[in-house]
Amino acid sequence: MNFMSFSGTVTMINDFFIMQNDPNVGCYKLFTVENGNGAIVNFVVEPSTYFVDHVTVKVGDDVTGFYDADVPVPLIYPPQYRAVVMAKNRSNEFVKVDFFNRQLVSSDGSLQLNISSQTKVLLENDQTFTGSPVNRYLIVTYSATTRSIPAQTTPRQVIVMCE
Repeated sequence: MNFMSFSGTVTMINDFFIMQNDPNVGCYKLFTVENGNGAIVNFVVEPSTYFVDHVTVKVGDDVTGFYDADVPVPLIYPPQYRAVVMAKNRSNEFVKVDFFNRQLVSSDGSLQLNISSQTKVLLENDQTFTGSPVNRYLIVTYSATTRSIPAQTTPRQVIVMCE
């Protein structure tokens, strides 16, 4: 997976229909997100979309949606992506979704994790993860970082994305 993100304010939330007479009406949503600079993205939110801290998102919330840039998308405007992870933006807290190698450095080389005994390491279902988080896709929430390259942080929480 090649995670990309888009941040902005949710301006609309509608039901998303997979097909006519869809038996799953209400299970899929379409979040319209505007970034304040005129860019708009529609995120398809599925029952399997992971919401960081299991928050409920409503119109007016500032969010970041993470999607797999390697998945084919329809050539429409505004672009429409399948949301894999959604995070409600908070001041002084950041979220990164990426593959972290055996040194716990993200695939883009921008962030290195220093996991402490205070870091919650969980599965997507909130159960404690007892394996090693290295060489995995992770959802990381953190605040302060060093000014080094890569930036280093001790995350508040690490969610292991088991495939």
